[in-house]
Amino acid sequence: MYEITVKKTFAAAHRLPGYKGRCAAVHGHTWTVEVSVAGVSLDENGMLIDFIQLKEIVTQITRDFDHQYLNDLKLADSVVTTHPTAENLARYIFKQLGRLLPPNLSLTKVKVWESAETAASYQEGV
Repeated sequence: MYEITVKKTFAAAHRLPGYKGRCAAVHGHTWTVEVSVAGVSLDENGMLIDFIQLKEIVTQITRDFDHQYLNDLKLADSVVTTHPTAENLARYIFKQLGRLLPPNLSLTKVKVWESAETAASYQEGV
């Protein structure tokens, strides 16, 4: 089994309604999304998928977040805008990516970093 990972960064603000702490106020992050996909066979170029192609697929989802206030976005999954935590963003991105990936690839994990020291990940079938 082969696995590759790409990262994509975007800047966005959010707040956590109902949270008892500083993050209840509007604040921003430079978020990093880390996406890992796996598969059993390589293409004629010896690649699972071209890093550029995978990054373009990730960008299709994350471009809607860049320089936005996440609480105001109109997304299919309203829990992301109600509670825009790294955990909920990771799940949302995972679900969206699952619809866009070529059938020969399995999405193994999406990890969303709020900072260099804090991240949340989502994966299925563990």
